Amino acid sequence: MKGVFVMLDGIGDLPCKIFNGKTPLEAAETPNLDFLSKKGELGYLYSVKQGFVPESDEAIVSVFGNNLMNSTRGQLEARGADLKITRGDLAFRANFATIDSLRLRNIVDRRAGRTLTTKEAELLAKDLNKIKMPCGFVFKPLVQHRGVLIFKGGFSDDISGNDLSYTKSRERSATEKIKDIESLDESENSEHTARIVNEFLKKAFEVLDKHPVNERRKKKGMMPANYLLLRGPGMEAPKLKQYKKWLSISYMPLEIGFSKLSGMESFSFNYPRMRKFDVYHNLMKGLKKACKFSVKILKKNHKRFDYAYIHIKETDVPGHDNKPLEKKAMVEYLDKKLFKFLRKFADSKNLKILVTGDHSTPCSLKSHSANPTPVLLYTPNSENPGTEKRFCERDSVKGKLGKIVGFELLDKTGFLK
Repeated sequence: MKGVFVMLDGIGDLPCKIFNGKTPLEAAETPNLDFLSKKGELGYLYSVKQGFVPESDEAIVSVFGNNLMNSTRGQLEARGADLKITRGDLAFRANFATIDSLRLRNIVDRRAGRTLTTKEAELLAKDLNKIKMPCGFVFKPLVQHRGVLIFKGGFSDDISGNDLSYTKSRERSATEKIKDIESLDESENSEHTARIVNEFLKKAFEVLDKHPVNERRKKKGMMPANYLLLRGPGMEAPKLKQYKKWLSISYMPLEIGFSKLSGMESFSFNYPRMRKFDVYHNLMKGLKKACKFSVKILKKNHKRFDYAYIHIKETDVPGHDNKPLEKKAMVEYLDKKLFKFLRKFADSKNLKILVTGDHSTPCSLKSHSANPTPVLLYTPNSENPGTEKRFCERDSVKGKLGKIVGFELLDKTGFLK
C-alpha cells in the first residue's frame, strides 16, 4: 500500500464561544494529528469550488475528480443500500421528518429530532410499503432517520425535491416549509413524475401521522416521524472516474455507493442499531466500531491494494446540532484510536497519510458552509523540517500546500506519486 486517505465528514468549523474563540479542532487534544502535521504539510480545501456550499455527495464526487453533473445523491444512496435498480427507476434520498400538518406545511424538524430508533423506522417503513400506487415503489430505511425511496418505471429526474433547504439552484432558503415536487421542464413525463411523487407523499403522511409508532412518540413528548423529505432525484447510474487499486472503508450508503461505482473494493460493517433515543450514544458506538474496523481492514489488506479511502461520518452530526463539545470529543477519540494507529502504520509500511474533510459544518450555523476544510499530507522520512503546526482551520490557511480546489486534491498534494 502507498497511502491512506481519511475523509472526516463535516470537520471544518468556526470559532465557538464555549472554547473561547477556538474551533472544536483547535480546542481538541490531538497529539497524533499534531505529530503528523508538524512532520507533514498543511493546506486548505474548497471541496467543489470557493464560495460553494457543498452537500456530502457533491464534495466526494468532486474531490475524486468527477463532474457533478454525472452523479445524483439518490442513485448513490440506493446503490449503496444494495437496492436493485434498472434504467428508468427514479431514486431519492429520504429523511423521516416532522411537520405540523399538510395544510400549514411547516417543517418542525428535518430529522424527527434524531430520536428515531431502528425498530421504529422499520415499522414505519413496513406500512409505507403497503401504500397503493399506480406504479411500483420501494422505501428502505437506512441508518437513524435516513432512507431511500425508489419509484419503478420510466420516470423523469428533471424534478425538484420537496425541501427548500436543498435546491438545484444551490440557494439556501430560510423558509421552513415543505413544497410540492415540481417539474423542472415542460415535458409530459416530468409533469407525470411530479404528480406521482406528490400523490405518494400525501398518502405517506396519512399513514405516518396516525401510525401507532408516532402515537407512542407523541405521548412521550417526542417528535413524530410523520413526513418524508426527498432530495437528489436520479435515474441514470453515475459515471465516475475509476479507482481500481483502492479499497474503501465506509459504512453509510452514500459513501458505499460512491465507492462501488468508482471501482473500489468496499469494506463495510453493519452500523449499530439505535435501540434508545440518545443518538449521540449511538453515534459514539458507531465511531468506535468504525475505528476498530478500519484498523482491522488496513492490517489485513495493505498488501492487496495501493490506496485506502476511509470515510468517517460521525463528525458531521454535532455541527448540525450545535454541539461543539461532542464534536471535540469525537476528534479526540479519532486521534487516540485511528490516528495513533495510522502514525505508526505509515512509518512501518512507508505510506502516505492524507487527511481532510468533505465540507465544513460549523456548530454555530447548524448547516454546511462554504468555509474550507484543513488538509494534511504526511510522508514518512520526508525532509520537511517540521515547520507546520496543527491540523486545524487557523493553521491550515498558512500551510505550504496552500489553497486547493476539489478535483486538484489528489494531484496537488502528490498523494498518488
